Amino acid sequence: MAIKILIADDHHMVRRGLMFFLKTQTEIEIVAEASNGREALALVQEYKPHVILMDLDMPEMDGIQATKLVKEQFPETKVIILTSFSDQDHVIPAVRAGADGYQLKDIEPDELVKTIIAVHRGERHLHPIVTNHVMNHLMHGSKEQELLHEQLTARELEVLVEISKGKSNKEIADSLYITEKTVKTHVSNILSKLQLQDRTQAALYAVKHQINR
Repeated sequence: MAIKILIADDHHMVRRGLMFFLKTQTEIEIVAEASNGREALALVQEYKPHVILMDLDMPEMDGIQATKLVKEQFPETKVIILTSFSDQDHVIPAVRAGADGYQLKDIEPDELVKTIIAVHRGERHLHPIVTNHVMNHLMHGSKEQELLHEQLTARELEVLVEISKGKSNKEIADSLYITEKTVKTHVSNILSKLQLQDRTQAALYAVKHQINR
């Protein structure tokens, strides 16, 4: 089944360029396009895309706010930020909002396809510059913060490992033979204990601290 894509960018020519190339890819189907974040949110509900290519600087509702609302309302939908901004002031809020991928608009077309496929599989795909910003942001935490995962129970550590693999609550429940409700409770406890805001931050925390058992 083709990966259903929604393109959200306020520049018509950017949308045209992306559509021109992506329509040639047999594994990808463009289902809708939006010119701002608010429109994108409405189209997600209508078309149920698998992946959104989301610009950051858009009128009415920017990409960060739109990403946050998409992840809250449609958690299975993947969001790839596709922007010209690579500075930490844009990167960190986007990651905190729940972005599954972050790429710059000068990305090679073939690399964009690889990113879409990887994110659709549940992987996180960040431009190297973005990864450096995120890791530097995490590294500036206090020594006490670096040991917060020692508060996690054995089961919570197992759930954290599954989160780092990009799995949904249902997939984690199936993998660990527990209910989705129990998974949600564990995820809430993990975020609280690690003082994090979302699953993406939890996944990055797990990678940083090599929590992979």
